[in-house]
Amino acid sequence: MVNVSIIGKGNMGQAISSVFSKAGATIQLLGSGDSATAAYGDIIVLAVPYPAIEGIIAERGEQLEGKIIVDITNPLNFETFDSLTVPADSSATAEISKTLPSSRVVKAFNTNFASTIAEGKVGTTPTTVLIAGDDEDAKSQLADLVTAGGLRAIDAGATKRARELEGIGFMQISLAAGEKIAWTGGFGVN
Repeated sequence: MVNVSIIGKGNMGQAISSVFSKAGATIQLLGSGDSATAAYGDIIVLAVPYPAIEGIIAERGEQLEGKIIVDITNPLNFETFDSLTVPADSSATAEISKTLPSSRVVKAFNTNFASTIAEGKVGTTPTTVLIAGDDEDAKSQLADLVTAGGLRAIDAGATKRARELEGIGFMQISLAAGEKIAWTGGFGVN
């Protein structure tokens, strides 16, 4: 049985928890008030906004060492919704990987809205989770959980592909914030 710690009790954390529970994983949900509780999962999902990552790493760095870390963030400027906040040749995933060199960091779920994760579809298309990272075993373990939980998973390539995934996530969030698409919709992969 896989133990998963999800840091973030918001909509995304809850939706991902539901998928992983269906897959038979043991789930630990941690919120901002749970800083004294150690994250014990073999897989740790960072289900928080990108600006919160630095504080989580500062607070829980030792707990994250050697684990599979799932970065679901989209590092966008939340004040203007007009740009990403990481260097143009990088990604949130790459930046997290630099800070946690002994962890196996992968990007996933950032191109999905919580409602499409919970519902299992985008319109009539099954929800697909795109996964990027340099550790093939980590991606495979995550993909197995995603598919056992009822969603589709596609290996989107190495960590360098996280930048493109963040661009897709950024566009989707911008469209929803601008009321061009619904927060219950988004991009689907057939």
